[in-house]
Amino acid sequence: MSPGILLSFIIGYFLVLLFISWITSRKSTDNDTFFIANRNSKWYLVAFGMIGTALSGVTFISVPGKVGAPSGDQFGYFQFVLGNAAGFIIIALVLLPLYYRMQLTSIYSYIESALGKWSYKTAAAIFLVSRIIGSSFRLYLVVIVLQKFIFDSYHVPFAITVLICLVLIWAYTYRGGLKTIIITDSLQTLFLVSSVFLSLFFICRSLNFNLFEAADAIKNSSYSKIFFFNDFLSSHLHITKQFLGGLFITVGMVGLDQDLMQKNLSLKNIKEAQKNMFSFTLVFVIINIFFLSVGALLYIYAAHYGIHVEKTDYLYPTIALKYLGTIPAVVFMLGLTAATFATTDSALTALTTSFCVDFLNFGKHKDINSKKMVRTRHFVHIAFSGMLFLTIIIFNAINDKAVVTAIFSVASYTYGPLLGLYSFGLFVSGRQVKDKLVPFICIISPAVCYYLSTHSAKLFGYTFDNELILVNGFITFAGLLLTSSAKTKAAAR
Repeated sequence: MSPGILLSFIIGYFLVLLFISWITSRKSTDNDTFFIANRNSKWYLVAFGMIGTALSGVTFISVPGKVGAPSGDQFGYFQFVLGNAAGFIIIALVLLPLYYRMQLTSIYSYIESALGKWSYKTAAAIFLVSRIIGSSFRLYLVVIVLQKFIFDSYHVPFAITVLICLVLIWAYTYRGGLKTIIITDSLQTLFLVSSVFLSLFFICRSLNFNLFEAADAIKNSSYSKIFFFNDFLSSHLHITKQFLGGLFITVGMVGLDQDLMQKNLSLKNIKEAQKNMFSFTLVFVIINIFFLSVGALLYIYAAHYGIHVEKTDYLYPTIALKYLGTIPAVVFMLGLTAATFATTDSALTALTTSFCVDFLNFGKHKDINSKKMVRTRHFVHIAFSGMLFLTIIIFNAINDKAVVTAIFSVASYTYGPLLGLYSFGLFVSGRQVKDKLVPFICIISPAVCYYLSTHSAKLFGYTFDNELILVNGFITFAGLLLTSSAKTKAAAR
């Protein structure tokens, strides 16, 4: 597949995104438009666009690759997806009503009213660090594919490839923000979903399978096991660990994350927000089934044609770009680009929103849309683009494992304290935390969890996986409870 052809399609794709940005931001570029799209978004566009944001390039490449990984994952990831679905329902029924009742722009404003100023700033800082790391990992995944299959041919350094991607994302988001992203993410989700189904079609055609033969081949292969009930202590694939990990990581990474919640808060009311979440959950589960099916067929295809790759993350791009032909290669590259950029553009907007509202106190100013504050938002937007750039460069120097594993490992450490903070605020009344101790508790908890993850197998014969986020949240909650005191009557009022 010619790198020039792939590059020309990607350039055309970005020109479309820039045109959408111009259309959506020509009437208004103020902070209300950028932060919450004037609370006038359509629920069906938000629901559809959230699919691309939630899945990202990680799902697009790493999930199919893990189906045939040496660790024997097979379809075990679907256990995690079922936990995700349960988490989305909890978000819709518990967290969204709270956010709408308080009319929040930044969801971390709740922590200030529930626990205090230091707790609030800590929660916002955790989000900033978590989202910078997570979004950098996701963008890194697509950049290494672009580098390997396009830019290496032109001898473009990796750092320049990263810079090009971030400049393009910044260019179509800096004016319209969330209002633009609601539309661009819907388009990018369309590319992502189309790419999955077209990939299935092209792989089946190459293997001379019809739909039913492909389903039988997957069912009868060594990749189709979904539920793992054995070896609870030592296996990271046990259904309990995967389901609970999926549930609590979803509550943390989605429900307590400014990024995806910002889209929900752009809707008119709670009913539309909940309708959005329930619709999104159904489609999310179905799409992941197809991603896993693509993975199984890719390994069947690789075995049939004797294809070997050095990393599981390279399986899908290698087959799509080198073996299936021109159209499948273009479809794959557009789907991958759409998946990852849909995540990065909304993350960049959420990071900018959180910093402006939570640390620069935009929400407490009378004229949030003044020229000075809009200009400040532009500087913040550029600064976070620079942080993403540096993080990707650092990660490229040290990464040595599948990106999907890295992301959820990081999430188990960084989002756990958010679970503890929100749980304490929601479920404990009559006690006041020692606000200045909260940052230390939120540092100690991940440190303890890191020790547990590296030593638990030796100490207890138990291997942690994604459920570690639950332990992390519990340690934070326990720390808050132990250091809190009964509220005085004045504080209670």
